[in-house]
Amino acid sequence: MEKQTLLSELANDTLYGLISKPKYLLSKYFYDDIGSSIFQDIMKMPEYYLTDCEYEIFDTYKTQIIDEIIKNNTLFDLIELGSGDGLKTKVLLNALIGRLINFRYVPIDISLKANIDLEKSLMYEIPSLKVKTQTGDFFRVMKNMNGYSGLSKVILFLGSNIGNFTDDEISLFLENLSEFTHSGDRVMIGFDLKKSPELINQAYNDPHGHTCRFNLNHLARLNRELGANFYLENFEHHSEYNPQSGEVKSFLVSKKTQKVYIEALEENIQFYKWEAVFMELSRKFDFDTIEKYAANYGFSVVNHFTDKNEWFTDSLWIKK
Repeated sequence: MEKQTLLSELANDTLYGLISKPKYLLSKYFYDDIGSSIFQDIMKMPEYYLTDCEYEIFDTYKTQIIDEIIKNNTLFDLIELGSGDGLKTKVLLNALIGRLINFRYVPIDISLKANIDLEKSLMYEIPSLKVKTQTGDFFRVMKNMNGYSGLSKVILFLGSNIGNFTDDEISLFLENLSEFTHSGDRVMIGFDLKKSPELINQAYNDPHGHTCRFNLNHLARLNRELGANFYLENFEHHSEYNPQSGEVKSFLVSKKTQKVYIEALEENIQFYKWEAVFMELSRKFDFDTIEKYAANYGFSVVNHFTDKNEWFTDSLWIKK
């Protein structure tokens, strides 16, 4: 029943996006099992600085981060939204275990495979860790978990995932986060900072083709799950960075006039030659904007942890 509900949601969102002018597809559907695997390849690219920057932050500041989030050694939930393979988080998890901190790790990811793989790796690498994975859209999971254990919470939202949100989606996310947390709970959010446009463009127009495969897999997913007949070779990936707005926008562009039939929708979708489908927004931030977000939704900034180049920050907030 749950799968059917998800399929229906995917079908409805796809229909609404592809009949809109201009066309778009929702980026949350990138992360099926195949898409999550391709994203691991993206994170390993030398041009994709975000992963290395955030790993450096956790490796450099793990002791200080723990000191900031732990005021006494009572049991708490460490909840991670969009946990993926847990690469960076494992640095913090190992440090917490090493200091005999009393906590439970609750990773939430939309990919069941990612959760299964993470659970297996943690069982092998950190066998004493208490883990309770949750699979699904984190907005929905957070709603279901509200008041989940009655314990204090530390919530991680890393990797600049917040940069994929529109203004309205950021507002909704931070409202949900504010409702989900209680006074004294802490939140750490990863923000990619504004920097040289050249560096940013290299990260999103990668020479290895992983980002292109990542975008095209969205169409392949529609073929698999909705019975669409997209020919992937008929589309090309394009992204552009606007240094004024701090936005990277990614598109799939139709290389020819074509019709695509989507069986689950019983619809033919017309694409014109060089028509663009908006796929993803990746925003870059400054400290002033981050601090306004915190204040507007009932949080105080404890610290901005940055890498040595100040390309990325993990901003730690506390609920007032």
